Amino acid sequence: MKKIVYSILAVVAVFATSSCESRLDIPQKGVSAYETFYQTEEDAEGALVAAYASFATYVTGRGNAFIYTPIKVALNDCGDDMYAAGSNFGDNDYMPALNEFRFDSGNEVIYNLYQGLFLANYTCNLVIDNFKDGLPDGSQTAVTKRCVAEARVMRAYIYFLLTTLWDNPPFIDHVIADGLPYNSNLDPENPMSHEDLLRWVASECETSVPDLDERKSVADKDGAVKVTKGFANALAGKAYVFLGDWDNAKTALKKVIDSGKYALVSGDRYWENFHIEGDGNEEKIFESNLEFNSGIGVWGGINQRSGWMDANLWAPRKDHFAAFPLTSYMGGTDGWGGLGVPQKFGDDFFANDGHSARFDATFVHIDDIILNSDYDVTVFECSKYAKYGTLVLDDDGKPKIAKHKHPDGTEYEEKQYTFKVSALSDEDKLDADCIGIADVKDGLYGQSFWIPFKTLVKGTDCHKDYGDNVRLNNGLVMRYAEVLLLYAEACINSGDAGQALWAVKEIQERAGSNTISTSVNMETIKKEKSYELWMEGSRFLDCVRWGDTAGMKNAGQDVPKLFDKVHRAPKAGENPVWENGVESKSRFYTVSSHEAIDAKYTVGFVEGKHNHFPFPMTVIEKNPNLTQNPGWE
Repeated sequence: MKKIVYSILAVVAVFATSSCESRLDIPQKGVSAYETFYQTEEDAEGALVAAYASFATYVTGRGNAFIYTPIKVALNDCGDDMYAAGSNFGDNDYMPALNEFRFDSGNEVIYNLYQGLFLANYTCNLVIDNFKDGLPDGSQTAVTKRCVAEARVMRAYIYFLLTTLWDNPPFIDHVIADGLPYNSNLDPENPMSHEDLLRWVASECETSVPDLDERKSVADKDGAVKVTKGFANALAGKAYVFLGDWDNAKTALKKVIDSGKYALVSGDRYWENFHIEGDGNEEKIFESNLEFNSGIGVWGGINQRSGWMDANLWAPRKDHFAAFPLTSYMGGTDGWGGLGVPQKFGDDFFANDGHSARFDATFVHIDDIILNSDYDVTVFECSKYAKYGTLVLDDDGKPKIAKHKHPDGTEYEEKQYTFKVSALSDEDKLDADCIGIADVKDGLYGQSFWIPFKTLVKGTDCHKDYGDNVRLNNGLVMRYAEVLLLYAEACINSGDAGQALWAVKEIQERAGSNTISTSVNMETIKKEKSYELWMEGSRFLDCVRWGDTAGMKNAGQDVPKLFDKVHRAPKAGENPVWENGVESKSRFYTVSSHEAIDAKYTVGFVEGKHNHFPFPMTVIEKNPNLTQNPGWE
């Protein structure tokens, strides 16, 4: 698959930087004037490329945000299946504030996502406005129709997000010359309800299908990184599911299934869906493409389009370990510890799957990370470890020596050894102080015995020209597994239990799960979706539309800290929970914390308020036509 180079058109660049007024006064050089640009098929293609670039930047990329990818944070942190943890309480707090439902209309993640979606919407409207009637001479060509159709479906996806997250956002389906927009349901000229917007999303997709290309085959990687008939039908089906229009949802999603252009990857390749090795694979319905070459500057484009620093965000902090066990997997990336797994969710998932390919690509136990990983440790001589190690020699072939001082001030020397942790005996692993969680204040904050693995960046996901924390695998929008789960939901709610069971079993059997259903209901589908699509942006929206918000109402009341007794013994009154139930058989334990409550925050999901995000404070202040969502006034 060729990685596409996205070139932002001058008009888009001006719009995206318009917050700095002085830049508008700088004459543009070597660019076409707006009124003379949109003339040819080549111009239509160029405008579409700019729309894809904007989508990659402001929808799936980090856009104007500084250190995270807003869509990933906004869609995942509000769920009931993760902790937005960090180094400690208060670390990058705009993310834990979302997770614990103590955010307000000034939250920067919400602002950056909202702004980014409308920036991307603008570039789609440029294509549509200028080519919906064909070329200037009135002629319609296959190229202009396809370009408009692709832009319409991208815009529909943007509005799916705006509608499900903000309820009644301003409806802007053309480039606005002047005036300020209203909430869609309060627009005096064209009022549209929440349901109207979702139906418009579906209609836009279905209307565009005839003019779109179809993916050539499951092996067509280029067909996974552009808007195709498959993605349009899948998005239409998803919109119908959110409307509860089960028959239309089934029809649209069945077209994707029957096309034969998509398939689940085999279980042994499940992991690749989330790494660069899986870019454009047979499971991808649509993902935004990224280019990495010397022609694109680090700060001039690729950073904004990539998952810059979400590579850091979701990974454990190296400095909280005596020796970091994941270096060979992650390369040079350091983590912020911003993702934790609730113990019950991990336990339920493991009880359902066992050590399936899906589970093992999603979570790993703390024992397997620290005690059972094959990583190198360098230690100084002592009777316990020296027998496992190899003496480290200096350039002259002499043992490396470290000098230390006893508490009484006397000096002593130790020789340096290196060995693999896997060489330790099981007994020595339980009390080796050269490994483990070394942070004695916060341990691994917001973490249980299950450690997130699916979201970790691999060394191969990055590129040396851009740095270890610039994640360059494509921005995943939808994969075939989600289509099957949406189809199962549409089927079970329309009386077609047989097809629902078929779709769920496809997911379970590929996963290698211990649970293969013989019958299916909505609870089965909900569980499978929570496991299959963990941290892929589905959980919060699903919980809200299903009314399954009970798990989010307790968010922020109790956040675990994971400790290592070798480095920190439990303190009086902490009531530790041991990994194996009893201290004598355990090395790791968790203790409860409730620092948000201690800091007098009000935490937890509130029905009628947190169902939708607030419109950003700065947007409300600048637009008197916009009414704030209920509960946020």
